[in-house]
Amino acid sequence: MSQAEVNIGIVGHVDHGKTTLTQALTGKWTDTHSEEVKRGITIKLGYADVDFHKCKKCGKFYASGNCPCGGEGELVRRVSFIDAPGHETLMATVVAASSIMDGAVFVIAANEACPQPQTTEHLMVVEAAGINNVVIVQNKVDLVTREQALENYEQIKEFLKGSSIEDAPIIPVVANIGANIGALVQALFEVVNPRERGDGDPIMYLARSFDVNKPGTKLSAITGGVVGGSMVRGVLREGEEVQIWPGVRREKKGKESYEKLSTVVLGLHAGNDAIKEARPGGLIAVATDLDPALTKGDALVGCLLGRNLPEPRNEIKLKITVLPRVIEAFPETYVENEPLVLGVGTATTLGFVTEQKKKKGVTLALKKPVCVNAAEKIAVMRRAKNRWRLYATAEVIE
Repeated sequence: MSQAEVNIGIVGHVDHGKTTLTQALTGKWTDTHSEEVKRGITIKLGYADVDFHKCKKCGKFYASGNCPCGGEGELVRRVSFIDAPGHETLMATVVAASSIMDGAVFVIAANEACPQPQTTEHLMVVEAAGINNVVIVQNKVDLVTREQALENYEQIKEFLKGSSIEDAPIIPVVANIGANIGALVQALFEVVNPRERGDGDPIMYLARSFDVNKPGTKLSAITGGVVGGSMVRGVLREGEEVQIWPGVRREKKGKESYEKLSTVVLGLHAGNDAIKEARPGGLIAVATDLDPALTKGDALVGCLLGRNLPEPRNEIKLKITVLPRVIEAFPETYVENEPLVLGVGTATTLGFVTEQKKKKGVTLALKKPVCVNAAEKIAVMRRAKNRWRLYATAEVIE
């Protein structure tokens, strides 16, 4: 079992303890971006792999270390955790991350009234993405009395009523000391199962891209660029030639365009393990023969990697369905050239309304092209009071 079987997102309001919980589960602190450490919030997506074990002696579940009873553990599942940002200005990143989640941990702090603004918006993301395999974590229960914790529990139940995850289990934990993490691991094992994904040509959503060469590396020792993400279909093998579309951004005489890329898969990694082939489930790193200058700084995030990819679109027609829990009141129609942020797979792009017809949908001109098939579901954000709010889901008409 060298490759993770499922991706589990960790979502919730800013500063409710998502990154601390990820560390309690995996032993890895995912806020490694310098600006994140300085500001104390998650900006980019954090990733960490962990193995779930079940003790053969006492039957309890645990994620790292050894079972407290001293019994031998059996590996039951390998999981990739995705730590999504909770700040409202970074909701587009959460929308993008939701496309590769098989399930989610929804973190809600016991020492604040529920729901907080981003708690509501993250629930909308989970529902919009069709993520039904969710476990609620009631974090920071050490900061309140038993009565306050029970009152907060009832607030959470009321908040979830009528949603697609109203029956999700609620597990109280204290993430910063790892209290009750075993119960959370068991709930995740039981609730989040590997999804069936189609066969066919491999397609991978790219969620990170980087240059692994350190400054001062000799030219002869430089290695190709690395991309990371999640397979959504097919099997990717070492040595295969693949495409990366829409590709890399180019600018010439003030005009912006995108250049499609082709590369060879030089290596595949799941966590710290080298693998020969990658299948859907978990997060994968792909070593390529691309110039690392093309992959540095997440330059290829939002691209598709694979074969026989859908052609990049500069224009898109959508059938838009407004979400039932929208925070702001929006007008029913769109102003000409009104900007909308679209979450397409792991890509986010700005679209400008060029045409709207009640029965024929809304047409948008895209600032950045995206690769998407007809009938695919995407998320739509709309501006209200100088903030981008999750507004609707949409289906690509043509």
